Amino acid sequence: MRTLIVRSGILAWCVVLILTGCGERVTPVEIANEEQILLKGNGAEVATLDMHLATGVTEYKVLTALFEGLMRPNPKTVAPVEPAVAERYEMSEGGTRYTFYLRENARWSNGDPVTAHDFVFAYQRILSPKLAGEYAYMLYPMVNAEAYNKGEITDFSKVGVKALDDRTLQIDLQSPTPYFLSLLIHYTWWPVHPPTILAHGDIDTRDSKWTRPGNMVSNGPFTLERWSMNDVLVTRKNPLYWDADNVKLNGVNFLPIDNLNTEERAFRAGQIHITESIPLSKIDSYKARNDPALKINPYLGIYYYLLNTSHAPLDKPKVRKALSLALDRQMICDQILRGGQSPAFHFTPPDTAGYTTEFKLTENVAEARKLLAEAGYPNGKGFPTLEILYNTSESHKLIAEAIQQMWRKNLGIDVALINQDWKVYLQSRREGTFDIARAAWIGDFNDPVTFLELMQTDSGNNHSRWGSEKFDALLAKASKTQDQKERYAILQQAEALMLEEQPVIPIYFYMSAYLVNPAVKGWYPNIMDEHPYWAVWLEED
Repeated sequence: MRTLIVRSGILAWCVVLILTGCGERVTPVEIANEEQILLKGNGAEVATLDMHLATGVTEYKVLTALFEGLMRPNPKTVAPVEPAVAERYEMSEGGTRYTFYLRENARWSNGDPVTAHDFVFAYQRILSPKLAGEYAYMLYPMVNAEAYNKGEITDFSKVGVKALDDRTLQIDLQSPTPYFLSLLIHYTWWPVHPPTILAHGDIDTRDSKWTRPGNMVSNGPFTLERWSMNDVLVTRKNPLYWDADNVKLNGVNFLPIDNLNTEERAFRAGQIHITESIPLSKIDSYKARNDPALKINPYLGIYYYLLNTSHAPLDKPKVRKALSLALDRQMICDQILRGGQSPAFHFTPPDTAGYTTEFKLTENVAEARKLLAEAGYPNGKGFPTLEILYNTSESHKLIAEAIQQMWRKNLGIDVALINQDWKVYLQSRREGTFDIARAAWIGDFNDPVTFLELMQTDSGNNHSRWGSEKFDALLAKASKTQDQKERYAILQQAEALMLEEQPVIPIYFYMSAYLVNPAVKGWYPNIMDEHPYWAVWLEED
């Protein structure tokens, strides 16, 4: 008999050994393999489980276990997406109207049917101005969604979504949107259970208790059983999920381990199946021995520094450009990261759905010094001590230290480093209480607009305080352009304009690097690093 005990604190995962013969040591992973419970490192503690308020990958990886939308990603390729709550759909000849037919057996975890009205309620909720969902702009392709979100209209019936009956949902778009079905796998388009929301507040109440264990009603392959902050978030198989017969896992336990060395030790000790990342100092040793646990794959994302353009002297484009010109991105990739990352001299990752920007930033210390002097700070004289904000992570710290040294050597300026935990860091970004902040953006779908719309003036995720009417107009024009070549040409103009203003400093393009136990099956590499838990199972070789 083998028993797994979970005590308070991540490092207290342990095994009670019951002697059988000579007393074989049993790890949590081995027990979890038998019980089909995936033990996953998830980085930081999740900030929220409200999909209308969540903004991070950390939250997304938990939400995908608990909820599901009209479509779901193919587990091997991510695209094309596949029917989920909707068993089928029809598209109008002009590509502006989609009609979704919901499954009769789609159920909430309390047994209620998932209806088209639940989707309408969810879309009204995220677009409600009072809720102030940072990701509300994801729904702007719908007719009048933007106008309702901005308070320009107050009658939600004018927004392009309608429940024709309990099982038929109609969505009208402002213009044909070629990536629309891919949008639907993002949590901003998922349904919520209206009675649960309203039992804990109004439709637009922020931070209500509906997401807590015992309160949450979800429709995904798993349900929320327990959430011990900074310890473990426990989910278990949802027997009412429409595809429950094909879900092999009995649950997923998410472990918030934000120290990469602690997480890597936990992996080697058989305490978790999958790490969120891997210490930079350990990558070379795993490579040297060709360890199959190490997974390094292309990832549709960019790591960058966010500049608060409302703070002097970052309100001056010449200062922002000087900071960018003075960096050595290749050194960061080669000597710090060492995971195949590539220097970023533009914002949208190369070959994003066939799009690669023609505008490229450069590195030139002499030009950086010249611009800084023109801005009124020759050799850094009189330049204030700015702060670089980053959330807890070994790699973020090392990168910040390297950039701190580069700016000191190349520009004669000093910056202070500020470390905050994930939730506080997110709050600081939202409130604008930072000078320079470490940031990253992972594509929500494979199209350049998922990166460029981040920098729109009114984007809830644009924390730079930068805005440009011309940039916004170009994105609006692109959204109404059907010819892909012409559309990409417009996006080229938009990206060049934004990079010329430099409200962000691109640093590198991502590669995903983490460890996976060989018992984990159905975990396929893809550019979105998307791994639907309903397709995963555990089987020891």
